[in-house]
Amino acid sequence: MSFMYNPFPYNDPKPVNRPELSKETVASIVAGGTPAVAKRFVAGIADRARKEGLIIGFDGYTTAKWDLFLSLIGRECDLLGGLELVCIDADAAVLKSGAEIDAIIDPLLIWDTKVDPTLLYGKVYHGGYKGLTDQSKLEAFRKDLPGRKAPGKIVAVYGYGCLQKDLRDLYDLRCWFDVTPMNTMLRIRAGEYSNLGKNHTGIINRTIRRCYYCDFENAVQLRKELFNEGSLDYFVIDNDRANLQLMPFGTFSEICAQLVKYPFRAKPCYLEGVWGGTYMKKLRNLPEKMRNAAWVFDFIPMEVSVLVQAGSEQLDINYCSFVHKEGIALMGEKCVRKYQGYFPIRFNWDDSYHSTGNMSIQCHSGGKYNVENYNEFGRQDESYYVVITGHEAKTFIGFRDDADIPAFFREIEAADTQHVPCDYMKYVSYEESKPGLQVMLPAGTIHSSGRNQVILEIGSLTIGSYTYKMYDYLRLDFDGKQRPIHTKLGELNVRQDRRHSVIHDPQSTEYIVQEPRLDCEGEGWKEFILGENPQMYISLRRLEFEKTCEQDTRGEKFHVLTLVDGEHVRIRSVEHPERFFDLDFMEIACVPASMGKYVIENLGREPIRVHKTCLRDGYESDPV
Repeated sequence: MSFMYNPFPYNDPKPVNRPELSKETVASIVAGGTPAVAKRFVAGIADRARKEGLIIGFDGYTTAKWDLFLSLIGRECDLLGGLELVCIDADAAVLKSGAEIDAIIDPLLIWDTKVDPTLLYGKVYHGGYKGLTDQSKLEAFRKDLPGRKAPGKIVAVYGYGCLQKDLRDLYDLRCWFDVTPMNTMLRIRAGEYSNLGKNHTGIINRTIRRCYYCDFENAVQLRKELFNEGSLDYFVIDNDRANLQLMPFGTFSEICAQLVKYPFRAKPCYLEGVWGGTYMKKLRNLPEKMRNAAWVFDFIPMEVSVLVQAGSEQLDINYCSFVHKEGIALMGEKCVRKYQGYFPIRFNWDDSYHSTGNMSIQCHSGGKYNVENYNEFGRQDESYYVVITGHEAKTFIGFRDDADIPAFFREIEAADTQHVPCDYMKYVSYEESKPGLQVMLPAGTIHSSGRNQVILEIGSLTIGSYTYKMYDYLRLDFDGKQRPIHTKLGELNVRQDRRHSVIHDPQSTEYIVQEPRLDCEGEGWKEFILGENPQMYISLRRLEFEKTCEQDTRGEKFHVLTLVDGEHVRIRSVEHPERFFDLDFMEIACVPASMGKYVIENLGREPIRVHKTCLRDGYESDPV
């Protein structure tokens, strides 16, 4: 699922992965424009269709569309002769009516603007496509469809959920159209998608919310099921409808199997924000017309994709599809079992460098609250690692020891309802920011990244954006409207006991602003623990060296590496040195759990510091 509201429409060309692929694998990828893909597809099935007929199911991720491809298949049937195409909309044939689907989903969503002023939140619907299917219509469809098969006829059944388990056996061939999260969101914002059960696109934010709590979840779970069962015949990358890329599902599987043998980098998504800065925009040579790059989603599992070079074709693959295919090799068996196949850590950059202000004062909700109120998987923890700072940069975390918290609640309420400024410095504690500062932010911690810095934000599994803005400086958004805040949700979830002296106390379980401590060392390198806390399942570390640093996943834990000081490094396998990835300053790479021993080599002249994130020892016994 994705919760990326407004990505900037920019495709970063740099993070390309180049796993070694066989000639057969590369040759089986069909591209060259959608008309050419349709031509090859029909040519490959024509003989079988003429002899016995074919029923083909076309399903896909949210915003996938089959109309152009099916139209071109029809044209090819006419050109070849002796073939007829019949298209059936499965959604119309088997799903409940729009009113019935609304009656299921709408009660799960929050409609009280006093609680949720942006109508952002709700409960995840876990009923799948089956729960939205009219069983009487499905039974009639099952009886009718086989009779439509005849020699010389291709029956194309298309629609979201047409490959659900109760229909899957009806098809001779099954095709999945996959879309990256960024392209999905851009299509929704362009009005190219209407929610399940809707006959036209709706208000953008409400469409996105319903996608998150229903449509995305249905598609993700069906895709995972199809992958696990090996039920697909063809995999289609549908990021550009005019340039589909089609391959046998075995080819897609082979590409994923090769990619997971390498360290790899994801393709980032860039988002503007009212507090956004300029550092990442300059570093990454982003388009001039971008106002800023407040957020850089470098490695947020539900938002990013992976670019893979396959011969002359560049494949932009939904990262979660890769995770579905290679979860155990990527994350380790214990991790897959613990987190139900989800990649459990997310990484992004927050850039307020030379900006006009701080990020909002905010907090996040814990596991019990998320499970009970959102049907989510678990808690939302975060951490900040400061990489770049300017003058007077601050990182806000916890309450001051002398804070009158009831007075703070009254002031933020007045700010929200009467537009009266809050003197937040009387209440919220802060650290003087400097490169290398690591703070941990377990759920409920009040915090903010201050103006004039770039931080690496590392968060937990929680998929949704459960960020409760408690104070936002009476700031206006890009449309000139005051940004809403979540005072009620913030008050319910903020931890009032996390005060300055407590979070700095090594004897406290709330010790979350920690001093680096040496954990291990080898020839020419040292590894420091920057942050570990029993409330959070991640371990935050830093590697320091001048030439090389040896590491080992031991086949159990993935490592995520960020070059936070230095120019250029190479991450390579010890057993297979040809498997490597080169990383520049402030880029992030993932080392799969199956990699085993690997080496980080300094390809520049400056000493190197690499931030390393992995799962904390004993994480598998933690509550989610």
